[in-house]
Amino acid sequence: MKRRLLKLLKIIGFTLLVLLVGLIILIFFTGPKLPDNTDAIIENALSSDIPELVKGKSGYVISDNHKIWYESITPNDTNKGAILLFMGISNDALGWPQKFLDRLVENGYQVIRYDYRGTGLSDWFENWENKPYSLSDLAKDAKIILDTLQIKKANLVGVSLGGMVAQQFAIDHTDRTMTLTSIMSSGNIIDKEIPEISKSIVFDLVRIGIKYSIIPNERNTIKLHLAARVILRGDADYDIDVKSISEQVLYNLRKRRGYNLNASGQHHEATYRSGSRYDKLKELKLPVLIIHGINDPFIPIDHSKKLATIIPDSKTKWFKNMGHDFPENLIDSISNEIILNIERE
Repeated sequence: MKRRLLKLLKIIGFTLLVLLVGLIILIFFTGPKLPDNTDAIIENALSSDIPELVKGKSGYVISDNHKIWYESITPNDTNKGAILLFMGISNDALGWPQKFLDRLVENGYQVIRYDYRGTGLSDWFENWENKPYSLSDLAKDAKIILDTLQIKKANLVGVSLGGMVAQQFAIDHTDRTMTLTSIMSSGNIIDKEIPEISKSIVFDLVRIGIKYSIIPNERNTIKLHLAARVILRGDADYDIDVKSISEQVLYNLRKRRGYNLNASGQHHEATYRSGSRYDKLKELKLPVLIIHGINDPFIPIDHSKKLATIIPDSKTKWFKNMGHDFPENLIDSISNEIILNIERE
């Protein structure tokens, strides 16, 4: 009996060892290939001065007793109106490409971006589970920023989760909304009639999160962000700006608060708790632009296609060779589409 038990324990132990070795190989020796010369570019960024990434007027508002950080960038001459930006899940305001901000400002628009609750310089939450927030709460934070800046109405632009927050803003604060642009987003992320968010992409993102967080230094944090961009690019084929991403990550780590590992779960919960916006979106009476990448591996384009059938006065733009990302080579085209939507208001 003892021999059988000992043999069984040996088999179990060997099996667990094989599984552990397999898991280690899966996590540390597989994963997306980073762009060429990544190491050299990162080393150069680590040893160079970090450029200033906050160039406008920045400050804080108080929303539900929480501090919310924002930045407002105004054009040098004519101000054609305000564009309020909503970033994706767990990302702070610095996630917007500098080239994109510059294009909007150069075209005469005041650009406002802000850190969601739980990100950047806005308040983080230790006991978030006791009082989780919703998409409406994130939208309310943005509305208070407009109040503080004395802006009556704004053009909304949101990407991924930000598209959902922008939609909620347009629903909750229609009188403060001029136009809406929803980029690679959804009106109901749990709609069972269309393909769901890719579980394999979620698994890949978790896997690289483990891989690069075991030793959480600056170099590995940069590689984590680069690997995520490669995964979200899917089968689209375009270059990833390693230098700009490295500088953005280092700016966050050295000049701000870094990255909140709990933000993704909080924003995920806010999204699912908020449910469907379909019925309310049908009532919108304003110019709406819906953008999506044909190659998006994360949120299927079917979500945006369904939005287009629901929202009145909506126009669409499907970009070839675009994943769940903001490719640098498409920034001019995306900016132009947004401006055209604003100008048809």
